[in-house]
Amino acid sequence: MPAKGIHGQGVYGSPPLELAATGAGAVQLSPLIPGASVLEDAPAENFSRLVIAAPPGALERRFVLAHGLRALKPGGELIALAPKDKGGLRLRKELEAFGCQVTESARRHHRICACARPPAPQGLEAAIKAGGPQIAPALGLWSQPGVFSWDRLDRGSALLLEALDGLAGRGADLGAGVGVLAKAVLQSPAVTHLALVDIDRRAVEAARSNIDDPRAAFVQADLRDAPPDLTGLDFVIMNPPFHEGGAQDHALGIAFVAAAARALRRGGTCWLVANRHLPYEAALGERFKAVTRRADEGGYKVYEAVK
Repeated sequence: MPAKGIHGQGVYGSPPLELAATGAGAVQLSPLIPGASVLEDAPAENFSRLVIAAPPGALERRFVLAHGLRALKPGGELIALAPKDKGGLRLRKELEAFGCQVTESARRHHRICACARPPAPQGLEAAIKAGGPQIAPALGLWSQPGVFSWDRLDRGSALLLEALDGLAGRGADLGAGVGVLAKAVLQSPAVTHLALVDIDRRAVEAARSNIDDPRAAFVQADLRDAPPDLTGLDFVIMNPPFHEGGAQDHALGIAFVAAAARALRRGGTCWLVANRHLPYEAALGERFKAVTRRADEGGYKVYEAVK
Protein backbone atom coordinates (compact mmCIF):
# COMPACT_ATOMS: atom_id res chain seq x y z
CA MET A 1 0.00 0.00 0.00
CA PRO A 2 1.79 3.18 -1.11
CA ALA A 3 2.06 6.16 1.19
CA LYS A 4 1.27 8.72 -1.50
CA GLY A 5 -0.90 11.58 -0.38
CA ILE A 6 -0.37 10.93 3.32
CA HIS A 7 0.13 13.86 5.65
CA GLY A 8 0.49 14.17 9.42
CA GLN A 9 2.22 11.49 11.45
CA GLY A 10 3.94 8.25 10.61
CA VAL A 11 5.43 5.40 12.64
CA TYR A 12 8.00 2.83 11.57
CA GLY A 13 7.82 -0.42 13.51
CA SER A 14 6.49 -0.84 17.04
CA PRO A 15 8.28 1.57 19.38
CA PRO A 16 7.37 1.14 23.07
CA LEU A 17 4.56 3.61 23.69
CA GLU A 18 6.00 4.62 27.06
CA LEU A 19 9.19 5.76 25.29
CA ALA A 20 7.75 7.46 22.21
CA ALA A 21 4.06 8.19 21.77
CA THR A 22 3.00 7.87 18.14
CA GLY A 23 -0.23 9.81 18.25
CA ALA A 24 -3.67 8.83 17.01
CA GLY A 25 -3.89 8.10 13.32
CA ALA A 26 -0.15 7.65 12.75
CA VAL A 27 0.45 5.75 9.51
CA GLN A 28 2.38 2.47 9.89
CA LEU A 29 5.38 2.26 7.54
CA SER A 30 7.21 -0.92 8.54
CA PRO A 31 7.88 -3.57 5.85
CA LEU A 32 7.41 -6.20 8.57
CA ILE A 33 3.72 -5.40 9.08
CA PRO A 34 1.47 -6.69 6.28
CA GLY A 35 -0.78 -3.97 4.92
CA ALA A 36 1.49 -1.12 6.06
CA SER A 37 2.22 1.84 3.82
CA VAL A 38 5.62 2.08 2.15
CA LEU A 39 8.04 4.66 3.53
CA GLU A 40 10.05 4.65 0.31
CA ASP A 41 6.95 5.64 -1.66
CA ALA A 42 6.04 8.59 0.57
CA PRO A 43 6.36 11.93 -1.24
CA ALA A 44 9.22 14.18 -0.19
CA GLU A 45 8.45 16.63 2.62
CA ASN A 46 5.19 14.83 3.36
CA PHE A 47 5.01 14.11 7.12
CA SER A 48 5.01 16.56 10.00
CA ARG A 49 6.18 13.95 12.53
CA LEU A 50 7.77 10.50 12.35
CA VAL A 51 8.56 8.00 15.09
CA ILE A 52 11.06 5.32 14.05
CA ALA A 53 11.93 2.16 15.94
CA ALA A 54 15.36 2.02 14.36
CA PRO A 55 16.53 -1.37 13.02
CA PRO A 56 19.72 -2.92 14.44
CA GLY A 57 21.66 -3.30 11.17
CA ALA A 58 23.70 -0.23 10.21
CA LEU A 59 22.88 -0.20 6.48
CA GLU A 60 19.19 -0.81 7.10
CA ARG A 61 19.04 1.73 9.92
CA ARG A 62 20.66 4.54 7.92
CA PHE A 63 18.39 3.71 4.96
CA VAL A 64 15.30 4.09 7.15
CA LEU A 65 16.54 7.27 8.83
CA ALA A 66 17.43 8.79 5.46
CA HIS A 67 14.03 8.00 3.99
CA GLY A 68 12.41 9.34 7.14
CA LEU A 69 14.22 12.66 6.81
CA ARG A 70 13.43 12.78 3.08
CA ALA A 71 9.73 12.28 3.81
CA LEU A 72 9.57 14.86 6.64
CA LYS A 73 8.61 18.45 6.03
CA PRO A 74 11.38 20.95 6.84
CA GLY A 75 11.21 21.48 10.58
CA GLY A 76 9.17 18.29 11.02
CA GLU A 77 9.89 16.24 14.13
CA LEU A 78 11.79 12.96 14.01
CA ILE A 79 11.93 10.64 17.02
CA ALA A 80 14.26 7.66 16.55
CA LEU A 81 14.96 5.09 19.22
CA ALA A 82 16.65 1.73 19.63
CA PRO A 83 18.04 -0.49 22.42
CA LYS A 84 21.56 0.55 23.39
CA ASP A 85 23.05 -2.77 22.26
CA LYS A 86 21.12 -2.84 18.97
CA GLY A 87 22.12 0.40 17.32
CA GLY A 88 20.93 2.88 19.92
CA LEU A 89 24.44 4.05 20.77
CA ARG A 90 25.01 5.02 17.13
CA LEU A 91 21.77 6.85 16.47
CA ARG A 92 22.90 10.31 17.50
CA LYS A 93 26.05 10.30 15.37
CA GLU A 94 24.16 8.93 12.38
CA LEU A 95 21.53 11.66 12.59
CA GLU A 96 24.17 14.32 13.12
CA ALA A 97 25.94 13.05 9.98
CA PHE A 98 22.73 13.87 8.10
CA GLY A 99 22.93 17.44 9.43
CA CYS A 100 20.47 17.14 12.31
CA GLN A 101 20.77 18.83 15.70
CA VAL A 102 19.92 16.04 18.10
CA THR A 103 18.61 15.89 21.64
CA GLU A 104 19.30 12.50 23.20
CA SER A 105 17.85 10.77 26.27
CA ALA A 106 18.08 7.29 27.77
CA ARG A 107 15.30 5.15 29.26
CA ARG A 108 14.76 1.44 29.76
CA HIS A 109 18.01 0.47 28.02
CA HIS A 110 17.05 2.54 24.95
CA ARG A 111 18.57 5.64 23.43
CA ILE A 112 15.94 8.09 22.21
CA CYS A 113 16.95 10.79 19.75
CA ALA A 114 14.79 13.77 18.82
CA CYS A 115 15.49 16.31 16.11
CA ALA A 116 13.89 18.60 13.58
CA ARG A 117 14.41 17.91 9.91
CA PRO A 118 17.00 20.43 8.69
CA PRO A 119 16.23 22.49 5.56
CA ALA A 120 18.84 20.56 3.54
CA PRO A 121 19.78 17.17 5.01
CA GLN A 122 23.15 15.79 3.93
CA GLY A 123 24.02 12.35 2.59
CA LEU A 124 20.52 10.97 2.17
CA GLU A 125 21.06 9.65 -1.36
CA ALA A 126 24.17 7.67 -0.39
CA ALA A 127 22.46 6.06 2.61
CA ILE A 128 19.39 5.20 0.54
CA LYS A 129 21.52 3.63 -2.20
CA ALA A 130 23.62 1.60 0.26
CA GLY A 131 20.57 0.22 2.08
CA GLY A 132 18.25 -0.20 -0.88
CA PRO A 133 17.44 -3.17 -3.13
CA GLN A 134 20.58 -4.53 -4.78
CA ILE A 135 22.16 -7.65 -6.22
CA ALA A 136 23.95 -9.53 -3.42
CA PRO A 137 27.13 -10.84 -5.10
CA ALA A 138 27.40 -14.02 -3.02
CA LEU A 139 23.82 -14.95 -3.92
CA GLY A 140 23.60 -13.50 -7.41
CA LEU A 141 20.08 -12.44 -6.46
CA TRP A 142 18.17 -9.29 -5.63
CA SER A 143 18.10 -8.65 -1.90
CA GLN A 144 18.19 -5.79 0.61
CA PRO A 145 19.86 -5.09 3.95
CA GLY A 146 17.43 -6.00 6.72
CA VAL A 147 16.09 -9.09 5.00
CA PHE A 148 17.13 -12.34 6.73
CA SER A 149 20.62 -13.43 5.61
CA TRP A 150 20.39 -10.76 2.94
CA ASP A 151 23.87 -11.15 1.43
CA ARG A 152 24.70 -14.88 1.84
CA LEU A 153 23.23 -18.36 1.98
CA ASP A 154 22.72 -19.20 5.65
CA ARG A 155 23.99 -22.59 6.85
CA GLY A 156 20.55 -23.88 7.79
CA SER A 157 19.12 -23.27 4.33
CA ALA A 158 22.18 -24.87 2.75
CA LEU A 159 21.66 -28.02 4.84
CA LEU A 160 17.96 -28.11 3.98
CA LEU A 161 18.78 -27.84 0.27
CA GLU A 162 21.04 -30.87 0.56
CA ALA A 163 18.37 -32.91 2.34
CA LEU A 164 15.28 -32.09 0.24
CA ASP A 165 14.04 -35.04 -1.75
CA GLY A 166 11.02 -36.07 -3.78
CA LEU A 167 9.07 -32.80 -3.81
CA ALA A 168 6.13 -32.82 -6.20
CA GLY A 169 2.76 -31.18 -6.66
CA ARG A 170 1.59 -28.04 -4.87
CA GLY A 171 3.76 -26.61 -2.12
CA ALA A 172 4.77 -23.59 -0.08
CA ASP A 173 7.99 -22.07 1.16
CA LEU A 174 7.16 -20.51 4.52
CA GLY A 175 9.53 -17.69 5.42
CA ALA A 176 10.76 -17.74 1.82
CA GLY A 177 13.09 -14.74 2.06
CA VAL A 178 14.42 -13.64 -1.31
CA GLY A 179 13.66 -17.02 -2.88
CA VAL A 180 16.88 -19.03 -2.53
CA LEU A 181 15.13 -22.28 -1.56
CA ALA A 182 12.24 -21.66 -3.91
CA LYS A 183 14.51 -21.30 -6.94
CA ALA A 184 16.00 -24.70 -6.21
CA VAL A 185 12.60 -26.32 -5.65
CA LEU A 186 11.21 -24.91 -8.90
CA GLN A 187 13.97 -26.60 -10.88
CA SER A 188 11.89 -29.77 -10.60
CA PRO A 189 9.14 -30.10 -13.24
CA ALA A 190 7.27 -32.30 -10.76
CA VAL A 191 6.45 -29.17 -8.73
CA THR A 192 3.26 -27.66 -10.13
CA HIS A 193 2.81 -24.65 -7.82
CA LEU A 194 4.84 -22.96 -5.07
CA ALA A 195 3.63 -20.21 -2.75
CA LEU A 196 6.45 -18.05 -1.37
CA VAL A 197 5.27 -16.60 1.93
CA ASP A 198 7.17 -14.10 4.05
CA ILE A 199 6.25 -11.39 6.55
CA ASP A 200 8.86 -9.01 5.09
CA ARG A 201 7.56 -6.98 2.14
CA ARG A 202 11.15 -6.35 0.99
CA ALA A 203 11.84 -10.08 0.82
CA VAL A 204 8.64 -10.72 -1.14
CA GLU A 205 9.52 -7.99 -3.63
CA ALA A 206 13.06 -9.32 -4.03
CA ALA A 207 11.78 -12.87 -4.54
CA ARG A 208 9.39 -11.59 -7.20
CA SER A 209 12.39 -10.07 -9.01
CA ASN A 210 14.46 -13.25 -8.61
CA ILE A 211 11.89 -15.79 -9.77
CA ASP A 212 10.21 -15.57 -13.16
CA ASP A 213 8.09 -18.70 -13.12
CA PRO A 214 4.31 -18.98 -13.65
CA ARG A 215 4.19 -21.71 -10.97
CA ALA A 216 5.30 -19.24 -8.27
CA ALA A 217 2.97 -17.08 -6.17
CA PHE A 218 4.19 -14.40 -3.78
CA VAL A 219 2.44 -13.65 -0.49
CA GLN A 220 3.25 -11.21 2.31
CA ALA A 221 1.68 -12.62 5.45
CA ASP A 222 2.23 -13.14 9.16
CA LEU A 223 2.12 -16.92 9.64
CA ARG A 224 0.75 -16.48 13.12
CA ASP A 225 -2.42 -15.63 11.22
CA ALA A 226 -3.90 -17.89 8.52
CA PRO A 227 -2.69 -16.86 5.04
CA PRO A 228 -5.32 -17.30 2.33
CA ASP A 229 -5.22 -20.16 -0.17
CA LEU A 230 -2.73 -22.33 1.76
CA THR A 231 -4.73 -25.54 1.98
CA GLY A 232 -4.44 -29.05 0.59
CA LEU A 233 -0.74 -28.72 -0.15
CA ASP A 234 1.51 -31.67 -0.98
CA PHE A 235 4.60 -30.24 0.68
CA VAL A 236 5.91 -27.35 2.77
CA ILE A 237 9.54 -26.30 3.23
CA MET A 238 10.69 -23.86 5.87
CA ASN A 239 13.55 -22.35 7.79
CA PRO A 240 11.52 -20.63 10.51
CA PRO A 241 12.77 -17.54 12.34
CA PHE A 242 13.29 -17.67 16.07
CA HIS A 243 13.88 -13.99 16.89
CA GLU A 244 11.47 -11.10 17.09
CA GLY A 245 12.58 -7.62 18.00
CA GLY A 246 16.03 -8.99 18.71
CA ALA A 247 14.81 -11.45 21.37
CA GLN A 248 14.67 -15.22 20.95
CA ASP A 249 11.08 -16.41 20.61
CA HIS A 250 10.45 -20.16 20.24
CA ALA A 251 6.75 -19.45 19.65
CA LEU A 252 7.56 -18.16 16.17
CA GLY A 253 8.90 -21.51 15.01
CA ILE A 254 6.00 -23.34 16.62
CA ALA A 255 3.62 -21.01 14.74
CA PHE A 256 5.35 -22.04 11.50
CA VAL A 257 4.89 -25.72 12.37
CA ALA A 258 1.20 -25.10 13.06
CA ALA A 259 0.82 -23.18 9.79
CA ALA A 260 2.45 -26.03 7.86
CA ALA A 261 0.13 -28.58 9.47
CA ARG A 262 -2.93 -26.48 8.57
CA ALA A 263 -1.77 -26.06 4.97
CA LEU A 264 -0.88 -29.69 4.19
CA ARG A 265 -3.22 -32.43 3.01
CA ARG A 266 -3.22 -35.73 4.84
CA GLY A 267 -0.03 -37.50 3.77
CA GLY A 268 1.63 -34.21 2.84
CA THR A 269 5.20 -33.56 3.92
CA CYS A 270 6.83 -30.76 5.89
CA TRP A 271 10.58 -30.22 5.65
CA LEU A 272 11.96 -28.05 8.45
CA VAL A 273 15.47 -26.89 9.30
CA ALA A 274 16.27 -25.34 12.67
CA ASN A 275 19.12 -24.64 15.02
CA ARG A 276 19.90 -27.80 16.97
CA HIS A 277 18.97 -26.28 20.34
CA LEU A 278 15.46 -25.24 19.32
CA PRO A 279 12.71 -27.49 20.78
CA TYR A 280 10.44 -28.16 17.80
CA GLU A 281 10.23 -31.94 18.15
CA ALA A 282 7.20 -31.83 20.45
CA ALA A 283 5.33 -29.40 18.18
CA LEU A 284 6.03 -31.63 15.17
CA GLY A 285 5.02 -34.76 17.06
CA GLU A 286 1.70 -33.24 18.09
CA ARG A 287 0.71 -32.34 14.54
CA PHE A 288 2.31 -35.00 12.31
CA LYS A 289 1.99 -38.79 12.32
CA ALA A 290 5.64 -39.46 11.42
CA VAL A 291 8.69 -37.30 12.15
CA THR A 292 12.16 -38.26 10.91
CA ARG A 293 15.44 -36.44 11.42
CA ARG A 294 17.10 -36.35 8.00
CA ALA A 295 20.25 -34.34 8.79
CA ASP A 296 22.13 -33.08 11.82
CA GLU A 297 25.36 -31.15 11.34
CA GLY A 298 26.94 -27.75 11.79
CA GLY A 299 24.57 -26.86 14.62
CA TYR A 300 21.44 -27.46 12.51
CA LYS A 301 18.92 -30.27 12.18
CA VAL A 302 16.52 -31.12 9.33
CA TYR A 303 13.23 -32.93 9.88
CA GLU A 304 10.84 -34.55 7.45
CA ALA A 305 7.35 -34.73 8.95
CA VAL A 306 4.40 -36.49 7.30
CA LYS A 307 0.87 -35.38 8.19
